[in-house]
Amino acid sequence: MESTKYIKKALILATALSSSTAMANNFPYSFFEARVGTSPGTFGAQINQQFTENSHLVGQIESKFEGDWDINGGIGFNGPINEFADIYGQLLLHNVKDKSSDKFGDEMLTEVNIGLRVWLMQQIEVGAKYGQLFNSDTNKDIGSVHFRFHSTEQLSVGAEAKFSGIYGDQVTMTARFTF
Repeated sequence: MESTKYIKKALILATALSSSTAMANNFPYSFFEARVGTSPGTFGAQINQQFTENSHLVGQIESKFEGDWDINGGIGFNGPINEFADIYGQLLLHNVKDKSSDKFGDEMLTEVNIGLRVWLMQQIEVGAKYGQLFNSDTNKDIGSVHFRFHSTEQLSVGAEAKFSGIYGDQVTMTARFTF
C-alpha cells in the first residue's frame, strides 16, 4: 500500500518533468549498411534498429578478410536539434582480432561517441562524429566526417573519412538500406 503511493508520486513527477512537445527525428535510425574501405582495404556491415523514438541498437563488423575483425555492438541515442539537424551518440563494445591471433578477439575496447547529422540540401546529408576508444591500458581519439546522397527514402549512398579508427585513417564508400 505504501509502495503504491511512492510509485504514483514518481510517475506524476516524471510526467510533470517530461517535455510536452514531441519532435520526430530528421533522419532514419533503422537501416542496414554495407561498406568498402580503402587503404587498408576492408569490408563491413552495420545494422541499426530504432527501438524507441530516441534510442537505437547498433551492430557492426569490419574485416580485411585476413583472419582479422572488429565486431562491435551497443546502444545509441538520437534526437532532433532543429528541423534540419539531429544529434546522436553511441556506447559500443568492440571485440578486435588481428591476423596473428588464433583465438576469439585478443582485445576488448569500449567506444563512446557523439555525432551530428545535417541536411545540407533536400537529398544531401553531411555529418561528423567524435569519440574515444579505450580499455584499461589505452585511450584513443577517433572521428569521422561523412557525405550521403539519399536517392530514395529507402536507399542512400555515401562516403566517409575515418580518423584513427581500429584500421587507422581510412575512406569508406557506403550503401545504406532503410527499413
